[in-house]
Amino acid sequence: MEYRRATAADEPFLRAMLWLAYNWRDQSVAADHWPDPDGPRRYVEGFGRDGDGGVIASGGGEPAGAAWYRLLPAADAGYGYVADDVPELTIGVAAAFRGQGIAAELVARLKATAAAEGFRALSLSVEPDNHALRIYERAGFEPAGRSAGSITLMATL
Repeated sequence: MEYRRATAADEPFLRAMLWLAYNWRDQSVAADHWPDPDGPRRYVEGFGRDGDGGVIASGGGEPAGAAWYRLLPAADAGYGYVADDVPELTIGVAAAFRGQGIAAELVARLKATAAAEGFRALSLSVEPDNHALRIYERAGFEPAGRSAGSITLMATL
């Protein structure tokens, strides 16, 4: 597996990975069905702005997954909002690449990137029955609140 920094050119792939994250229970949902129409805009539109960072995983020349963060202000807070200076993490791994440790590696690399950029923490939102919860817990994320049936987690960097 190869890993590299995400760039603005990766926005379409990030959008695809965001769709997987949104629809983790049912990947057969039509690609244009967004439970929260602002979700794609909030998390990926114009990727590469100040406060954005990301890592892309590729296997055999094919994009396998992505993890990225974005600073979101309270006025446009995402599900995992903690504070204006704590970026929210989003992650998605294509079905063909799951179960290979890619998500854990993406999270570890993203935490290192965020720390190198001077951020104090990363946050995210996860539903309690999502199997990814274990990945986040092993990566040092701890409960920081609850919102609409989801758990907000934060990892200090």
